[in-house]
Amino acid sequence: MQSKSQRITAKIVPESQRMNVADTHFGIRYPLVVEPMVYQFATQLAPAYKGGYWEFHTLSNGGFLMTPTLDDVFKITADNGYEGTMSAEALGITACLYAYSNLSFGECAFGETCAEHYHWLYEFAMRHSESMAIRGAID
Repeated sequence: MQSKSQRITAKIVPESQRMNVADTHFGIRYPLVVEPMVYQFATQLAPAYKGGYWEFHTLSNGGFLMTPTLDDVFKITADNGYEGTMSAEALGITACLYAYSNLSFGECAFGETCAEHYHWLYEFAMRHSESMAIRGAID
């Protein structure tokens, strides 16, 4: 675990390692539960989002992140009343945070895994250039 003063970095997972990395972080529940829920939240938050290829990232603090490979800026409307805009990368961060939070209330070991991933990604997100928009959408 890194100290609070260290920069958290995201590293793109090579295509050939995507499923191994996802399996390492979430096991069989990745393709069955995690991935579809991230896509669902992206669509819910940004109605103009119509799908696309997503990159996988590992975080230097132990976390995992998915981001769409789009150059678009999306209008975001969150259930908490937040409205604003986000890059595709910030949308991916936000959708992952929503999914991890939602899944953290599930079964014991898997719920704990998702809670850990939420906290690791939150730590990364609060240092992101769009942290105010991300925080607005999740709080």
